[in-house]
Amino acid sequence: MTIGYLTTLILVGVPTLLALWPVRRPATLAELTFLVNLAINEVPHLALVLLAPATVMTALDGDLGVSGWAAAGLIVAGLVVIAARGRRSAHALPRALDDGLGAGWRAAVAPDLAAALGRRPPYLRILAMPFRLRPRAVVKVRNISYGEAGRRNLLDVYHHRSRPAGAPVLIHLHGGKYRQGRKSTQSMPLVHRLARQGWVVVSANYRLRPAATHPDHLIDAKKMIAWVRRHGHEYGADPGALFVSGSSAGGHMALLAGLTPDDPAYQPGFEDADTTVTAVIVFNGYYGPYFGDGESDDSAPAAHLRPDAPPVLLVHGDRDTIVPVESARSFAARLREVSANAVVYAELPWAQHAFDLFPSLRFEAVVDTVEAFAAWVRSPGGSPGQLDGQCRSHFESGRTPDPNRL
Repeated sequence: MTIGYLTTLILVGVPTLLALWPVRRPATLAELTFLVNLAINEVPHLALVLLAPATVMTALDGDLGVSGWAAAGLIVAGLVVIAARGRRSAHALPRALDDGLGAGWRAAVAPDLAAALGRRPPYLRILAMPFRLRPRAVVKVRNISYGEAGRRNLLDVYHHRSRPAGAPVLIHLHGGKYRQGRKSTQSMPLVHRLARQGWVVVSANYRLRPAATHPDHLIDAKKMIAWVRRHGHEYGADPGALFVSGSSAGGHMALLAGLTPDDPAYQPGFEDADTTVTAVIVFNGYYGPYFGDGESDDSAPAAHLRPDAPPVLLVHGDRDTIVPVESARSFAARLREVSANAVVYAELPWAQHAFDLFPSLRFEAVVDTVEAFAAWVRSPGGSPGQLDGQCRSHFESGRTPDPNRL
């Protein structure tokens, strides 16, 4: 076996191994190995782009040998297992909707919104175009100012070229531990899909630490909501259907925004602005207090639980080594005990943190679920507070879904 081929086996084999058996402790090593295996855990077929030609060339040169074939075979088997695990997430998500909305939730979806249900996975696009590409039907309006913090208060607007009137709105907040990240980097398959379906989607920067701290980030999120209320109609938006979503730290901020509507403490200088939201959507969210704050600090979403909380969709991977899945389960249970509205908790088998970065089979299924959840929320039969008896009993019990059933 040549040194070059051995290097290829290491470059592909190590991330594959770490995706199959993620490292959880210590935290520093867990974060490092998460970065190494993230892409392969979501789009494992990309590894074949590197492994297959190298294997063929080495075999043709007569340098592969039994050990080379064996190593390549083991890696391919591991990649197949990873791909199968990703497909399992597609089966978990419908069950989560049934658990959170009630078994008859589909009947409550308005006929004009029913097209969001039951779409076929875009296998060809997943295989051929694993990286984000903006659809031709989608227009991106860049770098619109919504605050006074320069480039950290800029947002992008995505909308369909036809600019339909009365479009629902999604604001997406990126993750990065409040210290890094920028708009147009996370959940782009969601952003592009919704914009292609006629939504107006806002992806925004916000102030980061250490220059900013809590509640500066939340104030920025409120400013985004206020901006949509004032200017959304210019892009065809209906601010009356305003969803806020976020990844990781962005999910933390989205929850805080959704749970503190019109709170003047977080709206300095724009206290009279309407900052209510229709629903909150969180991917691999952080649910604890802000960095350095105590457990009783009001920077934790759990400190703001309320009966009139908007409907919430929480999606978390059960192999998340950055934010343990137990925190998501606990928050979902606590919110269900208090909220009169729907709480959908979806736990993705074998999913790591940041599963929303790639248009993978797993995240495409998550986007399907977001569309279905949003269609239910926007339908008269799925209006906030109108939960059926089965669903109400489930929430009042405080139970979280059994992961073994997902």
